[in-house]
Amino acid sequence: MTIGLIGLGKMGYPLAQNMMRNNFTVVAFDIDDANRKRAADAGIVTTSSIQAVAMHLPNPRIIWSMVPAGAATESVLSQLPDLLSPGDIVIDGGNSNYKDTLRHYQMFKEKGIRMLDCGTSGGISGALNGACTMIGGDQDAYAICKPLFDAVSVENGSLHVGAAGSGHFTKMVHNGIEYGMMQSIAEGFEVLNKSPFEVDFEAVAKVWNHGSVVRSWLMELSESAFSKDPNLTAIKGIMHSSGEGKWTIETALDLGVPTPVIALSLLMRFRSQEEDTFAGKVVAALRNEFGGHAVEKAD
Repeated sequence: MTIGLIGLGKMGYPLAQNMMRNNFTVVAFDIDDANRKRAADAGIVTTSSIQAVAMHLPNPRIIWSMVPAGAATESVLSQLPDLLSPGDIVIDGGNSNYKDTLRHYQMFKEKGIRMLDCGTSGGISGALNGACTMIGGDQDAYAICKPLFDAVSVENGSLHVGAAGSGHFTKMVHNGIEYGMMQSIAEGFEVLNKSPFEVDFEAVAKVWNHGSVVRSWLMELSESAFSKDPNLTAIKGIMHSSGEGKWTIETALDLGVPTPVIALSLLMRFRSQEEDTFAGKVVAALRNEFGGHAVEKAD
C-alpha cells in the first residue's frame, strides 16, 4: 500500500518512518526544505508539492495530513478536493477541533471523496514506535485503511470510534484528561519541593512507577525529566496549551457536564504565564518529554 503523507515535522517524520518499517510505501511533502531533505536522506520519497504527492499515488489514493490543527490543516485540506477524485481517502491526523472536522468531512463528501479523522496520542515516540489512534469516519473508508492504522499503532491501540468527527472528539477528551493528570502530578511534586525534606524527585518518580496506584507513562516521563535536570532549574515554569483542553471544557459546558479538574488545570496553565512555579516547570517538562513541545529556558 502506498500512502501520501503531508507534513514531515516532529510527528509526521517519525510516522513516515513507522509506515516504512511496516512495509508501506510513503510519498511525502513538507513545506520546509530542511524537513524534506531529512526525510529524503532517510530513504523517504519526497516531492516538491502536494499536487505531486497526489500524482504519485495509485487508486484509490490515500493521503494522510499530519500538520498542526488550525491554519496549517486548513491550508492542506483546502487544496485536496481539486487534486483528488471520488473514492479517494483523506486522513486528518492533526487532532483538529471536531467541529472543523465535520465541516471538512462535508466538504470532501460533496466531491465524493472519503475522509477519516484520526486522533493520535503517544507523542513523538508513539509516532515512531506505535501510536494510539482513534478514528472517526465512514466504515467503508475505515475498512480500506484499517491495515495502516493497525500497523502504525501499538497492539490494541487503535479504534474506529464511530461516525465522522468522533476520532478527533475522543482525542479532545483524552487531552482534557491529560491536562488534569499532569496538573495533579505537578502539584504533588511542588508539595515535595517545598517540604522540609531533601527529596530526590527522580527516585520518587521511579518508585511511584513500580507498584503504586499512580504508576503511568507520565510518571515515567517525570523520572526522565528529573534525570536530566534534578530540580528543573534550566526551564521556566510556563505551561503552554495546544487548545484541546479548552475545547474539552467548552464542549463539556455545552453538554452540561461538570469538569472542574480539567477546567482548573487549564486555568493553571494561563496562570503559569504570569508567575514561575515549580508545578509549572513539571508540566512544561512533561510536555517536552512526550511531545517535544518547546520550553522556555530560565535566564
